[in-house]
Amino acid sequence: MAKIRTRVIGVTAAGLAATVAAVFCVQSAQGTGALAGTPRAEVRVDQVGYTPGETKQAYLMTSVPASTASFRVRDVDGNEVLSGRVGASTGRWNNTYRAVHTLDLSGLTEPGDYRVEVSGPVNAVSPQFHVAPAGDLFGKLVQDNVGFFQAQRDGADIVPTRLRRQPSHLADRQATVYDTPAYDDGGNVLTAPLKPVGGPVDASGGWHDAGDFLKFTHTASYSTASLLLAQRTTPVGGNELAAEARHGLDWLDKMWDDKSRTLYVQVGLGKGDTDDGSGKIRSDHDDWRLPEADDALQVTPGDPNYMIKHRPVFRAAPPGKPISPNLAGRVAATFALAAQLDAADNPARARAELEKAAHIYALADTTPGDQLVTAFPHGFYPEASWQDDMEFGATEMALAATALNDGRAADWAKQAGHWAKQYLASDTLGTLGLGDVSALAHADLAKLVDSGAQSTEATRGGLVADLKRQLDDGSSRAAKDPFRAGAVYTDFDSVPHAFGLAATAQLYRRVTGDSHYDAFATQQRNWTLGANAWGSSFVIGAGSTFPRCPEHQPANLAGDLNGEGDILRGGVVNGPNAADKLKDLNSFPGMRKCPTNDGNPFAVFDGRGGGFMDHVGAWQTVESADDFTATALLSFTLSAASGPETARS
Repeated sequence: MAKIRTRVIGVTAAGLAATVAAVFCVQSAQGTGALAGTPRAEVRVDQVGYTPGETKQAYLMTSVPASTASFRVRDVDGNEVLSGRVGASTGRWNNTYRAVHTLDLSGLTEPGDYRVEVSGPVNAVSPQFHVAPAGDLFGKLVQDNVGFFQAQRDGADIVPTRLRRQPSHLADRQATVYDTPAYDDGGNVLTAPLKPVGGPVDASGGWHDAGDFLKFTHTASYSTASLLLAQRTTPVGGNELAAEARHGLDWLDKMWDDKSRTLYVQVGLGKGDTDDGSGKIRSDHDDWRLPEADDALQVTPGDPNYMIKHRPVFRAAPPGKPISPNLAGRVAATFALAAQLDAADNPARARAELEKAAHIYALADTTPGDQLVTAFPHGFYPEASWQDDMEFGATEMALAATALNDGRAADWAKQAGHWAKQYLASDTLGTLGLGDVSALAHADLAKLVDSGAQSTEATRGGLVADLKRQLDDGSSRAAKDPFRAGAVYTDFDSVPHAFGLAATAQLYRRVTGDSHYDAFATQQRNWTLGANAWGSSFVIGAGSTFPRCPEHQPANLAGDLNGEGDILRGGVVNGPNAADKLKDLNSFPGMRKCPTNDGNPFAVFDGRGGGFMDHVGAWQTVESADDFTATALLSFTLSAASGPETARS
């Protein structure tokens, strides 16, 4: 079971009572909230904390009506600093926890460490949380997120202090290029032999995509762009954030061959086998191991493990041919963001980066077929929208060109406006995440509109209205959810979508000056960091309860399985998913069993179709990924750079 750490909050009688209550209260994941036959109650808080001036909510989930209950907030010395009555019920959660009540902590403005005690018909104590200025509260989270990317590094330039990492996949330096792989309708089995078409190319470096060892241009460009945006926003991430963004960009530079106009999109084979089921080709997902084990394989062509060591590289399109527009737009945006950051101090490098962006963007296929290119097989990362990527690319190129006094700025601004209008008229409108970058594009395109330096078809009103549409979609869901979650937690990517909504609210305020969605943004952050039914933060290492057994091979094989030492700190997991999906867990002979793998202590908190499990085989809920973490990092950075404390709304 998960190791639960409680802290004595004082030596007063009240403090001692709180400590005793903590033993019986479900502040942990284990559901020991009450003795048999007595009411159950848990207090859920943002376990990282709150900024002094923002709206602060905690939640009391109970098995009996608790409208007459009261709460007190105590500091680490046991002093009562705030008290109040339990708020109205926000709804029923499950058959055990029949009511969820809000606790308004907004009056808590003095920086410090606190707990909440509830008394009345039910008794419960919260985990400890902080109140601190935004820069202090979120700066550490950003540093941890950067540390996750350091742990994800592939190639020779690794960070050995992260999960005892060693150089890996050095054969990627001399990789063979293959034609587009053909899969069956389910995307599980290759239906034809892989055909070499070129190489060798240097595909080494970059980041592993998630808990496996594949590398994708689709996710790497999104993640690198997010890191560059964070770097542009505030210096809170420091030199390490800048270095990690450059690490991602350097790999993308290898994925683009400017001379032949070829974009490479994937390194490694995620699904193998053959159409006769003979298993002659094994893939990255067939083994549980440390990445350096792949280099030690003694294989020759034809061996089943040959492509685990000698990993294939796949192209977006043949040299010089049109590129799927989602890739062309977002990769161009990434190089253009780098050009913006380099424009003042290294203009020569900035111009080279902008030129690469322009070449990639010019190859965009703006009449794509039904299936956009993301990964092979496509089902790994299905995506439907692409006009948002084109808007993003053109917008960032226009901003870079403006900074470099490049005469193409006006044309790119015009194209950005065109694609913004096309996106707004499409039937693929979404919210911020790997599959939709419109919020990033709209916020920066609004800068061009405001500057008046470039004319564009897009109107400020249209861009703002769509940012508002995304926030209203999330707000509408949150209003019906007991814990005010704006994301759908019965499907994949609930946590990154919540972070995406929080980031969009922050971008909206920057664009408009309107603080209407500030409280909503705080609620989404709170939900991801512990103010949810499961009482878990979904950022590894953040808070007192967090995933200690992620489905991540280096974390499982080289990390501390108690979650206290060398862990995948800063990694963001998928979080809650449909409970039914947790019936099918991954299992490999090499997996190390974690202390949390005996049953599922979180199951008592499953509700409304959603479930959560901290288990090495639960890829549905605790696999961390680059795009998840990049979205969180951007959200934390925007919060840290908010300036004066966020006004209550």
